[in-house]
Amino acid sequence: MNIFWFIPTHGDSRYLGTSTGARAGSHDYFQQVAVAADTLGYDGVLLPTGRSCEDAWVVASSLISATRNLKFLVAVRPGVTSPQFAARMAASFDRMSAGRLLINVVTGGDPGELEGDGLFLSHDERYAVTSDYLKIWRGILEASHAGRDFSHEGEKLVSKGGKVIYPPVQKPYPPLYFGGSSEAAHQLAAEQLDVYLTWGEKPGAVRAKIADVRERAAKAGRELKFGIRLHVIVRETSEAAWAAADELISHLDEDTVAAAQQGLARLDSEGQRRMSALHGGKLRDGQGSHAHLEISPNLWAGVGLVRGGAGTALVGDPRTVAERIREYADLGIDTFIFSGYPHLEEAYRFAELVFPLLPGKLRKQLGSNVLTGPFGEVMATDLVPGASAS
Repeated sequence: MNIFWFIPTHGDSRYLGTSTGARAGSHDYFQQVAVAADTLGYDGVLLPTGRSCEDAWVVASSLISATRNLKFLVAVRPGVTSPQFAARMAASFDRMSAGRLLINVVTGGDPGELEGDGLFLSHDERYAVTSDYLKIWRGILEASHAGRDFSHEGEKLVSKGGKVIYPPVQKPYPPLYFGGSSEAAHQLAAEQLDVYLTWGEKPGAVRAKIADVRERAAKAGRELKFGIRLHVIVRETSEAAWAAADELISHLDEDTVAAAQQGLARLDSEGQRRMSALHGGKLRDGQGSHAHLEISPNLWAGVGLVRGGAGTALVGDPRTVAERIREYADLGIDTFIFSGYPHLEEAYRFAELVFPLLPGKLRKQLGSNVLTGPFGEVMATDLVPGASAS
């Protein structure tokens, strides 16, 4: 089980939809989150991409020397960058980080943003470009280990003599992650990707997506791994966790939610459409409560009221959250990419409360792994704290 955290390069806060409780997205803060994730034992971090974020490659590169084991899941943008240039960037990052790069393939789902970046293509045309892009990107890096160049003449993209002189550490190339819910996305994942990612839908919907991608991959003679992107709100008790969920959206009103949903409606992303359908664009139900936001046991759609992309969170006490994680794992998920508001404090909270309950993820103590204690504040100058009797 691989557990990832998230670097909030588009900003962070204690509440959604307000500047109250917000904190600046600075390099110092990103480094704090990355170092926390590294020392707590997270396997990696996802860095978001798009015009609402600081550039993922620049931020990730700046965090290499501040971390030891942490892997960085960084996006390539087919059609926005060239596959040849992206291959050289990936090889250099992988070498500088001693093999800690993972690639997130993002075709993009916001036509307005893509046009601002100079890309004027329909949904399916973008996937056709992505297919050629990955063939070139993969081919160049595979050939680099033998000192060869690579050429490809595709439907949308052509490369003649593409070459990387300094090959990546990972062979044949850093693993490719990808998420998408459309027919075109599932087919692309089956044919070329290494890990298929889904946003946090209900277990039944996730099961169906995994089955479809797995069947398509088998027809292509391939096998994939699977991951899921979720937020998490965990507290010592279930009551405290649900209170924290309500507090997270306590500054929202129906007008703010409606404006956010109107903005998200312009996207041509099937995944975003599915996320928005989970909450129906309503802050409160007919009885004036938030009960409709729990769309499945302990799966809460409140984040998606104003946030694009991943819009659901696991909510509950540590044992319940661990149980829900295991339910997704039983479907075939082995990579979990979590986040929580604010990201620094919640990285600690999740690791401290849930890691001990997950297989193979016993929490690493802060600092060097050879440290044996004592852990916790020493009481009355010489009393070492033990485990809680409760």
